[in-house]
Amino acid sequence: MGTTPERPVEQHPTASRARGLSKVYGHGASAVRALDGVDIDFAAGAFTAIMGPSGSGKSTLMHLLAGLDQASGGTVHLGPTELTSLDDDALTRLRRDRVGFVFQSFNLLPMFTAEQNVLLPLELAGARVDRAWFDTLVSTLGLGQRLTHRPSELSGGQQQRVAIARALIAKPDVVFADEPTGNLDSRSGAEVLSFLRRSVRELGRTIIMVTHDPAAAAYADRVVLLADGRIAGEVHDPTPESVLAALDALRQLDGAPEPGLATGAISVVGA
Repeated sequence: MGTTPERPVEQHPTASRARGLSKVYGHGASAVRALDGVDIDFAAGAFTAIMGPSGSGKSTLMHLLAGLDQASGGTVHLGPTELTSLDDDALTRLRRDRVGFVFQSFNLLPMFTAEQNVLLPLELAGARVDRAWFDTLVSTLGLGQRLTHRPSELSGGQQQRVAIARALIAKPDVVFADEPTGNLDSRSGAEVLSFLRRSVRELGRTIIMVTHDPAAAAYADRVVLLADGRIAGEVHDPTPESVLAALDALRQLDGAPEPGLATGAISVVGA
């Protein structure tokens, strides 16, 4: 397991970071470079959204950060642990113990109650249930009246809240959310995003979310923009309008991103 010097925790705690990260699919003339030398840090206790056009590399970046895929080059760290140096067994244990996932499709087991679905990661790991933490999650996510219900008896928004609780129950270092509102109507989606933000601000968790929706991204503390497999800009303290403006600026760029200047809260590389 490799390590590199960490920033002082009391100043700039970093939950996840990538250096020179690249991913190439295929070989020879048919090879596709999905990521091209990405350097990025994700702060602990923050809510970060990743956005970009289709094919920009945002899902690939999340999969590499979460240890779900192997990098072609560069390194990924989860805290002090270098994921890119771990074997398959070590990666499996790391994903089980230190990473949470929220997917677009909920992925709840239909024969289990909401409570059983939430506690499933601990059951699989043979870990003890922290009842105080479980109660905190249930209260924060508004699941108190739904714990005995099975997924078929829950709305889409309620199912996603169960999935969020399941992702948080083991107190992971980072929760990765892949289009978590993609199967929800606008009202349920807004409720789920509010709960994700509360889990960061009130429970101190770290969330990295991939989304295509500027309104969803506006719930985050920071938006990271990708284009052609490279970091193309950031939006801090985003609003739907500022995210849309940054995406529009990306569409106006011609060719590969190159270093540029920051303007206000929006920093678009190459602008």
